[in-house]
Amino acid sequence: MTRTHERDISEAHAREGARVLAALEALPTGLSDREAADRLAKYGENRLPEAPRRGALVRLLSQFHNVLIYVLIGAAAVTALLGHYVDTGVIAAVVVVNAVIGFIQEGRAEQAMDAIRDMLAPHSSVLRGGRRKGIASAEIVPGDIVLLEAGERVPADLRLLETAGLRIDEALLTGESVPAEKETRAVAGEAPLGDRHGMAYSGTLVTAGTGRGVAVATGPDTQIGRISGLLQSVETLTTPLIRQLDSFARWLTLLILLVAGLLLAWGYYVVHMPFGELFMAVVGLSVAAIPEGLPAVLTITLAVGVQAMARRNAIVRRLPAIETLGSVSVICSDKTGTLTRNEMLAATVATSRHLFAVTGEGYSPDGTLRLDERDVTPGEHGVLVEIARAAALCNDAALHPHDEGWRTEGDPMEGALVALAAKISGDGHEPFADHERLAEIPFDAAHRYMAVRHRSVEGRVETHVKGAPEQVLAMCSAQRGPDGAAEPLEREHWTREMDAIAAKGQRVLALAAVGGEGQDSKSGGRPDSGPLSGDDLKGRLVMLGLVGLIDPPRPEAVAAVAECHGAGIRVKMITGDHAGTAAAIGRQIGLTNPNRVLTGNDLDAMDDAELSAQVVETDIFARTSPEHKLRLVSALQAHGLTVAMTGDGVNDAPALKRADAGIAMGRKGSEAAKEAADLVLADDNFASIAAAVREGRTVYDNIKKVLSWTLPTSGGESLTVALALLLGMALPITAVQILWVNLITAVTLGLALAFEPTEEDTMRRRPRPRHQPILGGELLWHILLVSGLFLAAVFGIYFYATDRGHAPELARTMALNTLVVLEIFHLFFIRNIYGTSLTWKAVKGTPMIWASVIVITLAQFAITYLPPLQAVFGTTAVPFFDGVLIVAVGAVFFALIEIEKQLRLVFRRPEAQAE
Repeated sequence: MTRTHERDISEAHAREGARVLAALEALPTGLSDREAADRLAKYGENRLPEAPRRGALVRLLSQFHNVLIYVLIGAAAVTALLGHYVDTGVIAAVVVVNAVIGFIQEGRAEQAMDAIRDMLAPHSSVLRGGRRKGIASAEIVPGDIVLLEAGERVPADLRLLETAGLRIDEALLTGESVPAEKETRAVAGEAPLGDRHGMAYSGTLVTAGTGRGVAVATGPDTQIGRISGLLQSVETLTTPLIRQLDSFARWLTLLILLVAGLLLAWGYYVVHMPFGELFMAVVGLSVAAIPEGLPAVLTITLAVGVQAMARRNAIVRRLPAIETLGSVSVICSDKTGTLTRNEMLAATVATSRHLFAVTGEGYSPDGTLRLDERDVTPGEHGVLVEIARAAALCNDAALHPHDEGWRTEGDPMEGALVALAAKISGDGHEPFADHERLAEIPFDAAHRYMAVRHRSVEGRVETHVKGAPEQVLAMCSAQRGPDGAAEPLEREHWTREMDAIAAKGQRVLALAAVGGEGQDSKSGGRPDSGPLSGDDLKGRLVMLGLVGLIDPPRPEAVAAVAECHGAGIRVKMITGDHAGTAAAIGRQIGLTNPNRVLTGNDLDAMDDAELSAQVVETDIFARTSPEHKLRLVSALQAHGLTVAMTGDGVNDAPALKRADAGIAMGRKGSEAAKEAADLVLADDNFASIAAAVREGRTVYDNIKKVLSWTLPTSGGESLTVALALLLGMALPITAVQILWVNLITAVTLGLALAFEPTEEDTMRRRPRPRHQPILGGELLWHILLVSGLFLAAVFGIYFYATDRGHAPELARTMALNTLVVLEIFHLFFIRNIYGTSLTWKAVKGTPMIWASVIVITLAQFAITYLPPLQAVFGTTAVPFFDGVLIVAVGAVFFALIEIEKQLRLVFRRPEAQAE
């Protein structure tokens, strides 16, 4: 194809693009902010309609769809027929309160997931008034000029105006597994969706290249918006552990109902108890033994944990990650922006003869270049102007003034290069803005460079390249001398400069230009303005210089790495940077073994067995590709380690999926990485990973605390009734009193544990084994011990009261209050399952704990001393001395279980030290 033919096609495409823009009353430079606001008001937000949700009434009625509720409703009906109307009222109260609690917690769970979905709302880059601007994808309107990059979701239906190697995965709409190659030519209006190469559709994924298009449809008017089956919905707030425990509760319910039926038969046919009294006793047993509030409390615990993580900028996308985080033993982290500040600053410029220092702060375009402690001007060193031109034009970032200084729109490294170009050229924060981009090769991890061909206002065409120094140097055949002339390439010089800059902890980039173009008078012909390919660069590049960029460690990341080490979690840094840069940063953030670095080339030379042998003790991996990340995850998992892996690019998705906990970057991460990840960091900060691990351990601890409190108390209550039935004796606590205890304590004491803060030693414990069962031997022993002590204490007080000649009502009232006091003391014990409960902090508790205790205490005083409630619950006033005795029994119970815990901890410590 001739260049004339190519030019004609290009001009035809441009005319077609102009017609599309005219039809939408849009400009190539984008809409103004005011016009965009007007269109947003006219067309509405760019959102898909939400899936219909259950109404409030349906949600409330669904709370009654439960085996236990059916049992209680049946019991209420039978007691009503038997004339036990007080019992019927109490049972009905239990049913209603349980349903209301479930209704409220489900609403809060949905609100939590809605809030998280809003935090995960994708962002897109658009042109507004000729300037690149990042906005929420929901704010895109028809006529907006949208910029596309690899790894992003297409935010709206777009008519493409420019493409550069653009490929889009449209399997969501077409079912085609191979990404479609995109171009700007028009096709027939009746063409199938998969053949519309000039369109990019909302929800599809950019897999490679870059592009620019005008939004032609948004929200429900898009192709995906017309497909009702792809509407967004809220994820159910549950995890495998919660589902396992929910299943456990259901099977336990069936077992208890079977046992209750056997006891009913025993009491009626063997002991010959009156059926009405016996039936109420069995109902009390069932309610006592069945942990009816457990699913609701566990779900609230999970919701509290999800919201706590979100407050710490760790947004949970897949809820099982909460369990996984508690057992993470290795965190593989990116360096740039995660362990470091992500505020790049060009600090050094190396040419073929000199090494310049760059002054300035952050992304500010104000600053100078210094040589031998004095400022220099570009005129003194002509190559600096070409370095500035390469830095500014081989670049997709933009600088914007901000209230707190300057910020960059786009890649931070590219923002630093724009600032460097501004310092050299003195053209403000938009240097060389008059140049027109003709063609480009977008940066890709596979080839590790970016190339741009552009034309100046004078008509001069040039091609500049920036990228990894080793890659760019390999494509160079000459270097630019101080006077601007091409010289033979001195590879050893550039290699020494790379190592020297990297040794300072700076990231090194190389800048080069294609020889024989633009100002090179030896060109002899018209510069090539056609498509740009890698073949146009190999062996034709002239090295201009190296730029060293500083990205200092985050102070909070240094503290977080130390915290992870204290928690038995190994931190590994995986970066595309030079090995020297990586090692310098590794030393600054406190990695365990910062002097041992493996590069991507080292990894390629190793087989899986060699890598497995090296991966555990190596903490820094430099010059790596996304494919290396996948190998590293697999190698670490082969050692039985639970691995958390961070990623941001589209090619990181396989490693994020393979990791036990995939963590995507919220700011610089691609939509592909976010969708593959389990968590998204809203601030791209390593400290948020450590905080998420801490919260994950806290959620697991609180779930364990809820179980450790609920199951033993249920066991103690049910054993009390069961033993009385088996012995044919009067119940020490009546069925209606047990219903009361379950109604008041499950709502307050059990729920209070969902809000427990992180224990002090949480991040000083070694990670728990990933598949360690929560219902292990230690918890089973605790259930048996506490249930036995409950049984002994309740019967002990009951026998004491009857032996003193107290009336049966008083004996039962004392037994009832003993049960509640034991549950309160048990609550304070459970709050500290890994350490002593005999500290001021433990006694001080939390506002939620003391609110629960005060409510319980007032409620118990009410049914014990208020005559109307005495008549309902069959209670009577307890003398002062007997009340003191009940509290003393609770204190003795607390002392016994605390001493038993300390003995277990003493025997456990030598094992922990041995590890």
